[in-house]
Amino acid sequence: MKTPKLKKIESVKRYHDISLEDDYAWVDQPNILEVLKDSSKLLPDVRKYIEENNSITKDYFKDTKNLQKKLFNEIKSKIKLDDTSLKFKDKKYYYWSKTETKSNYGKNLRQLIDGSKPEEIYFDGDLEKTRSGSEYFGLGGISVSHCDKYMAYSLDLKGSEYFTIYLRDLSTNKNENDTIENTSGNITWSLDSRSFFYSKLDKFHRPREIYKHVIGTPINSDELIFQEKDETFTCGISLSSDEKFFIISSSDHITTEEYFFSSNTKSIKPVLFQKREKDVRYSIDSWKEHFYIQTNKNARDFKVLRCKIDDINKLEEFIPSKKETIIGSLEFLDDFIIRGEKTDAIPKIFVRNIKTNKEEEIKISDEAIGCPGAALIQKDRNTSKIRVSWESMKTPSKIYEYDILTKEKKIVKETEIPSGHNPDNYIVERIKAKSHDGRMIPISLVRLKNSKQDGKSKILLYAYGAYKHSISPSFSASRFCLVDRGITFAIAHVRGGGDLGDIWHEEGKKKLKKNTFLDYIACANHLINQRYTYKGGICFYGGSAGGLTGGALANMAPELFFSMLLLVPFVDTMTTMLNEKLPLTPAEWELWGNPIKSKEYFKYIFSYSPYNNLDNKSYPAMFITTSLFDNRVLYSEPVKYIAKLREVKNDDNIQLLKCKMEAAGHGGMSGRDNAITELAEEYSFILKNAKIYD
Repeated sequence: MKTPKLKKIESVKRYHDISLEDDYAWVDQPNILEVLKDSSKLLPDVRKYIEENNSITKDYFKDTKNLQKKLFNEIKSKIKLDDTSLKFKDKKYYYWSKTETKSNYGKNLRQLIDGSKPEEIYFDGDLEKTRSGSEYFGLGGISVSHCDKYMAYSLDLKGSEYFTIYLRDLSTNKNENDTIENTSGNITWSLDSRSFFYSKLDKFHRPREIYKHVIGTPINSDELIFQEKDETFTCGISLSSDEKFFIISSSDHITTEEYFFSSNTKSIKPVLFQKREKDVRYSIDSWKEHFYIQTNKNARDFKVLRCKIDDINKLEEFIPSKKETIIGSLEFLDDFIIRGEKTDAIPKIFVRNIKTNKEEEIKISDEAIGCPGAALIQKDRNTSKIRVSWESMKTPSKIYEYDILTKEKKIVKETEIPSGHNPDNYIVERIKAKSHDGRMIPISLVRLKNSKQDGKSKILLYAYGAYKHSISPSFSASRFCLVDRGITFAIAHVRGGGDLGDIWHEEGKKKLKKNTFLDYIACANHLINQRYTYKGGICFYGGSAGGLTGGALANMAPELFFSMLLLVPFVDTMTTMLNEKLPLTPAEWELWGNPIKSKEYFKYIFSYSPYNNLDNKSYPAMFITTSLFDNRVLYSEPVKYIAKLREVKNDDNIQLLKCKMEAAGHGGMSGRDNAITELAEEYSFILKNAKIYD
């Protein structure tokens, strides 16, 4: 099939006396946000171009049909399809969830603790999906009222993250007329169960208003309890751990401001806890007579303060900051506090005795590199028992019931791999690469135990590098479809992410953003030098802001890669940062810089923006995905990128675009089988270009 071409319309705009030329600027149609709700508003020429690309992509994958089928079955064989979660003991009910062999969405169940009635399914995902009549089924949240009578839930039926809230009477299993559109999807119940709180989306898809809805009353009479005036901030509401207060949090990426009001008050008047201060992030929670405050003020990687509830201005240090250690949030029992922290991208769990103030680490496994976890067993906090878990890149999750007092633990659930999995067949390693400025960048990897470090192997090197997001060295059964075929799976913990704390994040944003890309190149070269792989033996895999990383690397060091997967990639960075009407842009300026106001930031973003730096050179084989209803990274970015890439490149390598026209969002299609199908296609692309055949 002939490669499609997108028409070019000359466009030159001036910013800071600099000309920005973009012959595909017309693709960024002025009403582009309306497309998220109504696909008929997509420009006909763009639709035609997307459909032609989808046809080419479909043709390319024809010879992998059998491989995809094999991978699909292989991935599915690694998943226990009929699985049940552990039960959580609420006040009157046990609550849990389960999946079934033929289900795609799972079920939520409950049963009276006294066992006087049989278990009941109060939300059946597959049934609700059928009832919705939609191909896409995105569940925002499910929340049962404190009286256990009502269930509020939110659905997105397009993938654009416009959630509609529905209310159901669980005693009759029928929905009420209380239907609320255009919300963020989060639901927080009042203690009396007569009302709930939700966040409303504005015209730019930003949650900046919080409303109270009283059951049975008209939606247009809902009470506005909080409104954020700053367009760069968004807000939400939650209930404190002891249920004494509702907490409103308003924030952008670097600054937080929180309010609270009594959960028993009839007249809602939120009280400001601490006025917003640029670059200061904090969160509050209440337990018994104290507010606990997790804050980065004078503590780059956080510390915990506390104060008496009736004297919020008198703060005392509770958990001090630690150098290059991220202090996590707290979970409360009557006599203990459980918390997490992370050092060198390795998480740990600690428990503190409230009476003695002594603290110790809960060690779960002898493995050095892995992911511990902790969760409550019941709503009643008068207990010394919790659940702790462990997994690593080679070891499936194991959950234990752990007694803090006796240190005894017993396994209560172990992730089952039906097709079989022996952790002893694999090696997990943590190595470090020296970046251009001397910073040591951690790399986590898993490979076959009998694999040779001879410089001949292929490697998938994953990276993200933004939003202070950490990539944990966790277990993924599907990865072993690649690892068992000789491909090492590795994670580059590059700057811009939060793996090593706030400074790590700061050193990969704004005018230091290029550190993210240079860190990755350093990791790639280190893996080559240490003979884990060779130049041209690397597959890049990343999505969203990770797609930006991949797009920048394709321009900076294309010779490293045999293939690249850019999933919903943020590749037209400059255009997005210049459009303040897009959902995320105003808040994003704190991470990327504001090119509208600053010439310096304009030039810097332009210097690495993947789309703007495409050039007449050879690019690796690429598979690029997007969705028409993705509100986070708009479809226009990959569409423009692939058009310009094909226009300027000088190679014969395949570069594909796949745009999901219906029933998909930023995270792809909904449902278990669809997710596996997408993954099988991605893996088939990797294996085909790696020339690895079964």
